[in-house]
Amino acid sequence: MSRSSTGAVVEWSGRPRRRAAVVVATATAVAVGFSIMAGGTTALAGTGSGGTGGGTAPVVTRAALDPSLVAGRGANVGFAEQEAENAATNGTVIGPGRDAYTLPAEASGRKAVSLKPGQYVEFTLPSAANAINVRYSIPDAPTGGGITSPLDVTVNGKDRKALTLTSQYAWLYNLYPFSNDPGADVLHPDYWVTECACVPQDTTPAPVFAKPFRPNHFYDEQRLSLGKTYRAGDKVRLQVPAGATAATTTIDLLDSQLVAPPKIDLIAANVLAFGADPTGRRDSANAIDKAIAFAKLAHLKVYIPPGTYQVNRHIVVDNVTIEGAGSWYTIIKGRQVDLATPAPDGSVHTGVGFYGKDASKGGSSNVHLSGFAIQGDVRERIDTDQVNGIGGSLSNSTIDGLYIQHTKVGMWFDGPMSNLRITNNVIVDQIADGINFHTGVTNSTVSNNFLRNTGDDALALWSEKTEDARNTIDHNTVQTPVLANGIALYGGTDNTVSNNLIADPIREGSAIQVGSRFGSEAFTGHLWITDNTTVRAGTYELNWNIGLGAIWFYALEKNIDADIRVTGDNFLDNTYNAIMLVADWPVKDLYSVTNVHFKDIKVDGTGTSVVSGRVAGSASFENVVARNVGAVGVNNCGSFNFTPAGSEFSLTDLGGNTGGGTTGPWFASWELPNTITCDDRPPVVAPPAPSAW
Repeated sequence: MSRSSTGAVVEWSGRPRRRAAVVVATATAVAVGFSIMAGGTTALAGTGSGGTGGGTAPVVTRAALDPSLVAGRGANVGFAEQEAENAATNGTVIGPGRDAYTLPAEASGRKAVSLKPGQYVEFTLPSAANAINVRYSIPDAPTGGGITSPLDVTVNGKDRKALTLTSQYAWLYNLYPFSNDPGADVLHPDYWVTECACVPQDTTPAPVFAKPFRPNHFYDEQRLSLGKTYRAGDKVRLQVPAGATAATTTIDLLDSQLVAPPKIDLIAANVLAFGADPTGRRDSANAIDKAIAFAKLAHLKVYIPPGTYQVNRHIVVDNVTIEGAGSWYTIIKGRQVDLATPAPDGSVHTGVGFYGKDASKGGSSNVHLSGFAIQGDVRERIDTDQVNGIGGSLSNSTIDGLYIQHTKVGMWFDGPMSNLRITNNVIVDQIADGINFHTGVTNSTVSNNFLRNTGDDALALWSEKTEDARNTIDHNTVQTPVLANGIALYGGTDNTVSNNLIADPIREGSAIQVGSRFGSEAFTGHLWITDNTTVRAGTYELNWNIGLGAIWFYALEKNIDADIRVTGDNFLDNTYNAIMLVADWPVKDLYSVTNVHFKDIKVDGTGTSVVSGRVAGSASFENVVARNVGAVGVNNCGSFNFTPAGSEFSLTDLGGNTGGGTTGPWFASWELPNTITCDDRPPVVAPPAPSAW
């Protein structure tokens, strides 16, 4: 999901999304150069400080938090996360900061370490490791397109290896569909632009915008095999060599892991036998097609042994099992290819990807993909392009243990389709979504996946025209979605979102959204949102000039009135509200949000309120415990009619709602059921870091 800066909400992902009118709830103008709260990030006691240059004990985090605060939630991954700001360094710690379009805001935990040539950051391995992954940012080229710059890696001062960092897949600018040109003028002068509170083409004198305008998507990551296994306590130093191209190299974090030996499958159709080139010099797409055809006839699996295989188009899969040696060993890598004429679906490029047949042609079934990496070459956002890592329609299928990077969307499925299991995958550095179930995906599961640095919703169920039903999104970790939401639900029936960890959404979205929008079918049956944890969520909504809740319900096109249960969730270090229920201004007297029930919730820290009601309707609350609340507990504006009978939004107290903050109990009796407490844009109070309850 993303928004235009007009009075239009524009939703984009694997394919173009429709527009719907947006009008800001009040007419308050926004000054050029807005600022968002820059505090409240997590600080771990006893971690050592950056700039010491001395020995620092290893600090392992999950989403930049002490792992005990998120135990049992999120993906169980094979690597240990270490934030650069907790390591030894002679560089400069940047952040904390949550202002969009800044390096700290897009960093995990909202902090990172900036290095000049000659400077370093040094991590102490917490356990045995033979491989690392570095998340970093280097500057763009002056005219766009990216640069490369070296980074030296040593262990215990020796065994030097060199990484070549790149910003070719980072740095987008401007309004949708974004630009790779830092000098570009405003792409849509007919859109409302918040920074000038105007429509540029209708404004005299014409507004002037600083360039680059709205830079974003700064980070990328790179994996490195260390060649041998090192022990816990060994020191991994990342040092920028003298003469590096990049004036600054920003290190966000290091993941370290002990990668298992490659998997070998002798009873399979080995792609090498059909002419595949593991050096990556020759295109292997045709060889893989031949191996698939043979495997079907012989009732065998397809095996892709260690190597890098060049593939520059879709591999169409149906009734086949394809296994690699492991995502660190088997790399399917392609370049983006210009099409001579646009394809029927509107694509103007193709690229590497594994695709089921289109649903209109019956779709594919019995496809099983595992144990390899897909690395694309997508550097710009063109939503008609089918340049996703996995696509099409896949029923009765599994996708397990893949690593997907630099495609448009990691996995985009167009139903109807059913019974797909997506497990144990890592999806990073996408231009758009991470995984999207679009149109009639049913009885499917997304479980134990790790997603970082998506350019749109990390995980989405989009019930456009046909409902997504009986799906489960469980035990996934989402970090730093640059735009939109960590998990987004657009209509659907009997879906479940459980045990996920969502951290650091950055722009115009939040951790979890329940939205009636994008032409989606209504929510029906039930929706369970259970035992999830969000941290540092709640972003600034650029068009509305307000902060969003960590979880937000948005009635734009229909009522939201299914049986929705939000149970056992923890909302930590919320930039603004923990919970928001909202309708857009043009439809505020048409649509409502009802039948939502919050139970056994913990809220630790809000920049403003616990609950923000900006819609007609109602919700119930039971055992919702809050602390470190920055403003009045319930900011109740209803649908802004301010009737003598009170707000159009009412809250039902089912007991056990305790705690509060600077203004007293968050759920005070005088606020119930529908006292108007509307403060449209309350001051933001940075909460303290989360701690054990």
